[in-house]
Amino acid sequence: MKKKAFKSGFVAIIGRPNVGKSTLMNQVIGQKIAIMSDKPQTTRNKIHGVYTSEQQQIVFLDTPGIHKRQSKLGDYMNQTALNTLGEVEAALFLIDASEGMGGGDRYIAEQLKNVRTPVILVMNKIDKIEPEALLPLIEEYRKLHNFAEIVPVSAKLGSNVSTLLEQLGKYLPEGPQYYPDDQVTDHPEQFVCAELIREKILQMTREEVPHSIAVTIEDMKVQDNGVVYISAVIFVERDSQKGIIIGKQGALLKEVGKRARHDIQNLLGSKIFMDLWVKVKKDWRNQERVLRDLGFGRE
Repeated sequence: MKKKAFKSGFVAIIGRPNVGKSTLMNQVIGQKIAIMSDKPQTTRNKIHGVYTSEQQQIVFLDTPGIHKRQSKLGDYMNQTALNTLGEVEAALFLIDASEGMGGGDRYIAEQLKNVRTPVILVMNKIDKIEPEALLPLIEEYRKLHNFAEIVPVSAKLGSNVSTLLEQLGKYLPEGPQYYPDDQVTDHPEQFVCAELIREKILQMTREEVPHSIAVTIEDMKVQDNGVVYISAVIFVERDSQKGIIIGKQGALLKEVGKRARHDIQNLLGSKIFMDLWVKVKKDWRNQERVLRDLGFGRE
């Protein structure tokens, strides 16, 4: 019996903010590499996740949510998401089935009109709607674009995700295995660690603070005793935000460190000692030089 040819390729995940793009990729990969929160625009860079099976390897690009921009950072995030469509074998257009069609979905569909890449509509959060509501919603979305496939899923529960992977395989060419079986991302460990720290802040703060933070890893090294030492800086835009992040008697910053350390230890498989610092870079989201220094805009 002839062995099936191995397939490989790159797939973009696009959609408006907070529809579950990072949740879907983490579910496919089987561990957390993209951060999640209930705040829109959580993802700022393209996060590459690698899924490998006996028949195929898919490199997923989890893009920033396409949204109405409010800063230079917002411009960068939108452009990053749209540029990705020219680099991939297929694209997943993720929508929130529980919310129905919105203006953001129509805007993204408009951007897809000039895209030759096959686009699969992924209707997420089907666990939150009645089954009889799904068919009319599918028909509504069919009018927006000539989708290659339409696949309802629950990224949170993993429902129908295996079907999605099977459908994706039809659009991948025969190709090499780009990454080893056990590699789940091509981002350096420092990037993922910084994102995990930022996730904890997003989960523990409100209002204007979440979008005003950036995290960089200043130092990361394995000490003689095998413990990984990490020094990270949390940048905010205003002195008042610095006080919020630190918290009363340092309580919030301490809790951020505790939660982040737990996830990073799971990621690295090593004990972690972490120093966290908070610094002010006024209006950093609108300063191109600062954005470059923080890693935005690099490919």
